[in-house]
Amino acid sequence: MDRRTFLTAAALGAGAAALPASAAAAPARTTSATTGELHAWFRATYRSIVAMTTDFGLTADKIDVSGSGRPVPSVQTSPTNIGCGLWSTVAAAGLGVISADTLHRRLSRTVAAVEKLERAHGFWFNWYDAYDGSVLTTWPADGNPVRPFLSSVDNAWLVTGLRIAADADPALRPRIAALLAGADWSYYYTPFDPADPYVSPGQLRGGYWPDKPGKGEPTGHHYGALNTEPRMASYLGIADGSLPTDHYWHIYRTMLPGWGQEQQPDGRWDVIDGVDVWQGHYTYRGRKLVPTWGGSMFEALMVPLFVPEPEWSPRSWGLTHSRYVRSQIEHGLDEAGYGYWGFSPANIPEGGYREYGVDAIGMQEEGYNSLGVVTPHASFLALPQARDEAVANLRALDRDFGAYDEDWGFRDSVNVATGRVSDFVLALDQGMVAAALAQQLRPGLLQAPFRTGGFASRVRPLLGKERFSI
Repeated sequence: MDRRTFLTAAALGAGAAALPASAAAAPARTTSATTGELHAWFRATYRSIVAMTTDFGLTADKIDVSGSGRPVPSVQTSPTNIGCGLWSTVAAAGLGVISADTLHRRLSRTVAAVEKLERAHGFWFNWYDAYDGSVLTTWPADGNPVRPFLSSVDNAWLVTGLRIAADADPALRPRIAALLAGADWSYYYTPFDPADPYVSPGQLRGGYWPDKPGKGEPTGHHYGALNTEPRMASYLGIADGSLPTDHYWHIYRTMLPGWGQEQQPDGRWDVIDGVDVWQGHYTYRGRKLVPTWGGSMFEALMVPLFVPEPEWSPRSWGLTHSRYVRSQIEHGLDEAGYGYWGFSPANIPEGGYREYGVDAIGMQEEGYNSLGVVTPHASFLALPQARDEAVANLRALDRDFGAYDEDWGFRDSVNVATGRVSDFVLALDQGMVAAALAQQLRPGLLQAPFRTGGFASRVRPLLGKERFSI
């Protein structure tokens, strides 16, 4: 039984089987009317990154910026947060905010801290103490136990930051190369088995708890949705040769017709590089696009901050990115009538953290809802596709709610129904803001390590062959 027959039969037999969780032009250059404003926003954002970075050298998860005086970074940090700190510092140097000497000093301090972090199977654990680098086994806020975990997607963002640091500072390249030598992405990979592609799908696991024998205990899911942020791990593994190139074709554009999902997709079967590929799409407000898992902005648009998907795949990735942004805008302004837009996982304005998105453009049946909570980093991610509208939206969030702070940048979220603004800034979201602003102000600054080597020889040809049914 071939792959498409097996998967279609499985879908129709299982009924509600669920997927596991998980032609745009080149980015427009800014006009003189907004360049100074974008620079000011970058400088404020980078100040928050510096404030979140401890003397040990790790960028913490978040800070509360609602009080007076210097805010205190949280105890916890993650590989993603550390990566955000690295690429934000490179962006700051590239935009003239810090000197070359400061760049080297700050990158060296962080690389030295990363060298001291405990690892397993060549990868970093999901939570560390930002002040001394110890692996967290209890959560700082409440003392609840934390089981150390190796996340594929979080490790991808740290590796991304390290690659950017190595590109920016040649003196650090040997040390960073040594750090990355053991990061073999096949650790997370379940090879494709045509006899049972549902169990052996040719995809990456969400991660492993390494406290069990062998590879450890795996998550019960793979990252099956293509248009989500874990594809950065897939690109990294394909580029360095630790993952086969056909892995890319085994990730789902949508789930198959008949599988439980947000809407039943249209599309077609293609055979690409010998792989049966279901080129499915959703339709939202008359607009065809490839959905994400939950309908949030950063799932779709964090990766192209680094990998030039719209350039390498203008009629597939470039087109779906533009339509995704337009869908977020229309949901906020027209469908929900909030008067503002941009929905992505963020701090809950009243406290805590949750996912926000546009449910209709995510595959998950119980997907992410917008709930009137607008997340500024989502507008920054939309700059390449809708610069004027993104800037106008950010100005409105500042004007109407005071969401911008000249010392720390934009607060993490705003409940536009109640007017409540988050007290926090988060490293993940500020890291996306910094990268998005760098791409606008100096296009390609952070993309250099992802345009050469295996990215040029292995990843770019795959994206060139991509033919979404949109």
